[in-house]
Amino acid sequence: MTHSQASHAAFDGTAARHLEPRYPADDFFDQQPTSSTALPDPRPLIENLTRCVIEILAGARELDQIARWLTDDVYRHLLKRTILSSRARQAKGAPALRPTFSIGSVLVCEPRDGIVEATVVVRGRARVRAVALRLEGLDRRWRATAIHVL
Repeated sequence: MTHSQASHAAFDGTAARHLEPRYPADDFFDQQPTSSTALPDPRPLIENLTRCVIEILAGARELDQIARWLTDDVYRHLLKRTILSSRARQAKGAPALRPTFSIGSVLVCEPRDGIVEATVVVRGRARVRAVALRLEGLDRRWRATAIHVL
């Protein structure tokens, strides 16, 4: 575009359509990180999320009850696991029962400000499992960005 074409385009408004925004919209409207110092102790949330996830997979609790503490990816991951668990129970003809378990050791570390990773040992009647969680401070509260039941 020559100088005269550019000035003509600026005058008739066509150049304005080709301008990119200075900052991406996600910088303002996406979730904002929060420092650990501005957040409550994550340990009670870690233990409660662990209990809830075990009960959800057993069919004794609804996933929507913990949705506010999960990112969309974690919600979708747990929804798939819940559906698979439900189908397995139906194939066996087993009812959904509230599992009997206890929370064992909880190991929590903070690899970076605003991020907490934890491993929780869960002891049930038949076996011992581990639940790995990653919490991130987003929008002034903890949100689970990863949950894996091993």
